[in-house]
Amino acid sequence: MSFSLPSFAKINWTLRVLGKREDGFHELCTVFQTVSLQDTLTFEESDKLELTCDDPRIPTDESNLIIKAARALQEAIPSARGKGAAIHLEKRIPSPGGLGGGSSNAAVTVMALMRLWNVIATSADVTIAKSLGADVPYFCYGGTALGTGRGDEIEHLDERHEPYMLIVTPNFSVSTAAVFQSLDARTLTRDEFVRNLTVCRNEAECFSTRQLTSSNDLERSVFAAYPEIERVKATLLELGAISAAMSGSGASVFAVFDNRETRQTALDALEEYRDWRKFAVATVSRDEYRAALMC
Repeated sequence: MSFSLPSFAKINWTLRVLGKREDGFHELCTVFQTVSLQDTLTFEESDKLELTCDDPRIPTDESNLIIKAARALQEAIPSARGKGAAIHLEKRIPSPGGLGGGSSNAAVTVMALMRLWNVIATSADVTIAKSLGADVPYFCYGGTALGTGRGDEIEHLDERHEPYMLIVTPNFSVSTAAVFQSLDARTLTRDEFVRNLTVCRNEAECFSTRQLTSSNDLERSVFAAYPEIERVKATLLELGAISAAMSGSGASVFAVFDNRETRQTALDALEEYRDWRKFAVATVSRDEYRAALMC
């Protein structure tokens, strides 16, 4: 048995840091969106668990979230213990880049191996996803969704559809841990937590994809440390984007355009920036996401 599945990237339409929690993590309120940029994962029956990748820069040992996801499934489900799989990753999503590539790979791996190993366990994919990382549970759903807590509590939102977008990723990495450590966020009281979360949830339900000027609370500190990311955003707006914002903790920036022609003109103009990776993408809805993973 062998099959391939897409592993879609995400952007954050909005990302608010509400404050620090008692456990030391930051309380987040973010709107996730799957987009058409994707890796491809191929799964094949095998006596042992092994991972290969077409990008030599990507580790294929136990440090990779794909292997960690497989191990977590084996540990959680007795019938999966001792099972093997030959997994091959075709990498296209910049890593790291604030686009959730590793988290997407992990979630797709759990869902795929449940199929390959004939594992039936209600909600096991979501439970295991939460153990793997804050962004991983979102990729069990896709589409437009609200993430709260560490970003791992997911609620469906009305879908946003944007067919003409660009993602630009400059050629360097941003440390997510360092970005959050640099924030001067105070610890939330219970009343502040409830109040802030209510306000943020209301904002998330009615935000506009065409008005994202200050939608990511991490931009200020990241731009101060990495001015080129701010330059990417400014360049996209100068080239005709209706709105643009950094995704996650960077370094990727996404932009929304009015039509295909304006986007293509911007893409052509960006060719002079040789160290920036550029991707023409569209949003992927929850239904489209689930349908793609059922192939």
